[in-house]
Amino acid sequence: MAIPRHNEIYREILEIIQDEKEYNYKELEEKLSQKLHITPEERATLLESRVKTILSDRIGWSVVYMVKASLIERPRRGYFKITHEGKSVLVKDVKVDDEVLMRYPSYVEFRAIKKTDHSEKDSIVSNDSLTPNEVLERGYKSIISNLQIELLEQIKLYSPLFFENLVIDLLTTMGYGGSRKDAGEAIGRSGDEGIDGVIKEDKLGLDVIYIQAKRWQGTVGRPEIQKFVGALHGKHAKKGIFITTSNYSSDAISYASSVESKIILIGGELISKLMIEHNVGVSTESTYQIKKIDTDYFIED
Repeated sequence: MAIPRHNEIYREILEIIQDEKEYNYKELEEKLSQKLHITPEERATLLESRVKTILSDRIGWSVVYMVKASLIERPRRGYFKITHEGKSVLVKDVKVDDEVLMRYPSYVEFRAIKKTDHSEKDSIVSNDSLTPNEVLERGYKSIISNLQIELLEQIKLYSPLFFENLVIDLLTTMGYGGSRKDAGEAIGRSGDEGIDGVIKEDKLGLDVIYIQAKRWQGTVGRPEIQKFVGALHGKHAKKGIFITTSNYSSDAISYASSVESKIILIGGELISKLMIEHNVGVSTESTYQIKKIDTDYFIED
């Protein structure tokens, strides 16, 4: 099953801890996973930031919100237990969601919502399926998506030779062959026999990878890949990278995977993603630090 949202597991958490025992997050995650049949693979799925798992993030915020609504209390660091009000909710409410939590002034105050502003309250409840970390990541992904589009538009303004050199810069930055000077070169010229660049696979130059870079608008079809494979055969090469600012037809993808030579196809979306990941053609504008309590600091001897 898909991992439920943080506001879809309030009741399940309360049911698990209704015995009034103290639980920690690890114990709760184990019992909740069993209760909801969440697989080990799903439990291991990380947020985009790679800092923590989606499940632990959602459980964490579920607990935080129910603590603010006084349905759960924290008797000591790292542990929590159900309150009298939490047990009462289990009896009164078949479904425990954000609207139930909104009945508690402490939760409303925590969410900085005016009780009299009904429209704002409805908006918060209906759009509250994401944890704060997920909201940040959604905003980040939106910024990256827009940046990818802008990068491709920028690339298309420049000459094919510029694109060929950009590709070499990207691959060397990714670690192929060491320095830019020694690792590769753009060789696309008239009579290049379908090869636009060559790059050393490693710093010692034990093998080389040939490159075809196409700054195209339309879809790259099978014929173009066949020409590239022919050019590789002419160089007695077995490895090649075909890079385009557009995308590939299904026939082209199928053909590239069927030939003896190892052909990697990189389209515009992946180019821009790799450029961002390896800081080629982009620079950092802002950095936001997400901080948490330093539990080691709050220890008395």
